[in-house]
Amino acid sequence: MKEVIEEAVRQLEDEQPCVLATVVRTKGSTPQKAGSMLLVRQDGSGVGTLGGGCVEGDIWYAAREMLRNHNGPEFKDYYLNEDIAARDGLVCGGTMYFYLEPMWESSQFLNIGSRVIDAYNGGEPVGLATVVNAPEESGRLGAKLLLLLDGAVTGTLGSEELDNRAIDIARRVADVGSSESFSTEDGIEVFVEGFTTPPTLAVIGGGHVGKATADLANSLGYRVFIVDDRPEFSNAERFPYAEQTVVTSYDRWFEDLAINVNTFVVVATRGHRFDDMALESALKTRARYIGLMGSMRKNLMIYRRLLNQGVTLDRLKEVHAPIGLDIGGLQPEELAVSIMAEIIMTRRGGKGGSLQMEDWYLERVADRFQDTIEV
Repeated sequence: MKEVIEEAVRQLEDEQPCVLATVVRTKGSTPQKAGSMLLVRQDGSGVGTLGGGCVEGDIWYAAREMLRNHNGPEFKDYYLNEDIAARDGLVCGGTMYFYLEPMWESSQFLNIGSRVIDAYNGGEPVGLATVVNAPEESGRLGAKLLLLLDGAVTGTLGSEELDNRAIDIARRVADVGSSESFSTEDGIEVFVEGFTTPPTLAVIGGGHVGKATADLANSLGYRVFIVDDRPEFSNAERFPYAEQTVVTSYDRWFEDLAINVNTFVVVATRGHRFDDMALESALKTRARYIGLMGSMRKNLMIYRRLLNQGVTLDRLKEVHAPIGLDIGGLQPEELAVSIMAEIIMTRRGGKGGSLQMEDWYLERVADRFQDTIEV
């Protein structure tokens, strides 16, 4: 959502009002999840998406009305029934909850947005808590709290209890760029977002599988780092999209890269000895995901040495080895799909199974169809 925040800041700097619509919660099957954003400018144009179709159209219309009437912020829910889903080609049965925030020239969001952009560009991660739903008499709707990684806090949600609860969540989501919401018994709902660098893939080994994986990750919007001890396999010509191409020994590669908890490391060097060193180095980082190429036998040999070196069993259990999901891939490009599928699963919280409907769903449809024929 970096481009949405950037455009919001530009609009405010140019003294142009706009409305930021954010998905703050979902239930069931929905076309977008929490954190998705749409910015509506005063001329009616927009940046970002809430999933398209009539959902986005209705939110866009509400935003335009806000700008026209100079209204305050609003919390809205939207139930996607089967008729709406069929008309717009969306999945059905879910509910989306939106927070619409009109922003004028003096909006506090200008400073907050600048902090968020800095986090996206490699600065310190930040957590932003917003009261997105509250009884009118509370006067808290739209209250914001910004948490910096060093613990500094700007703003308040209106009570020490709310602030402390939001700060605890903000610390958890800031580093990984995720989001959470919570509600209180008196009807206040708070949405907490984390903002950090885009997901980053660090490929340790620029050979065939490393190249295919990096290519795919780049097309998926990941920043890419490449490490190899051979300059012909780690250079800007071979990886023109890479943010960094590092030529160094595999036992010290982590010293040349800024690895954070939104980084995914793929160890795919050209041999057992190099994989061994590269993995040991990866285990010293804060990377969210570490995957190791190779057979189970080779990986266990590497594990045995690392255990002797003092690496804990719990730490080794965090490594994805052999790397990837079992899709039967053989070619480098197929292995890349397997690897990136597992990384996406880790990042998005998926389960890795097939989405195919079970037979009883089809049988139920067939039975209903048969009933209509008989009638």
